[in-house]
Amino acid sequence: MYRRSTGKIIEVSNDLHYVKVKIPISIKNRNYVGSIFGGSLFSATDPIYMIQLMNILKEDYIVWDKDASIKYKRPAKENVYAEFSFSQDEINEIKSQVANNGEFNLVKTLNLVNKQNVVFAEISKTIYIANKTFFKEKQNLKVSNK
Repeated sequence: MYRRSTGKIIEVSNDLHYVKVKIPISIKNRNYVGSIFGGSLFSATDPIYMIQLMNILKEDYIVWDKDASIKYKRPAKENVYAEFSFSQDEINEIKSQVANNGEFNLVKTLNLVNKQNVVFAEISKTIYIANKTFFKEKQNLKVSNK
């Protein structure tokens, strides 16, 4: 499915704390006015944070995309890039919040830019992270209350 977004992962750190995506303008994603279709910009960035966290946090955590929004700043008539990163402090904070509360909603914002860092769009993502046991108990509670 990701291939259809026209996004291309061009850089990944060994620890998955950093990922860079290129969205090249092409016949596959050019819209009626010649810029990159907004859906391509959005879909090329959609799964990255969630996949990063799933791999960084491992199997003791549930990770889901919860909310997303995009604000278009200007038409993208050239290649666009997005950088996704997590610091070790962020990962420690996520683990701390989940340990204390069972679950946590993380909000991350990134810009889609060209090589000169001109911003074409701003994306905000809310990622839900929970302790696997807490999440299962919460789901069971919802089912039993119906």
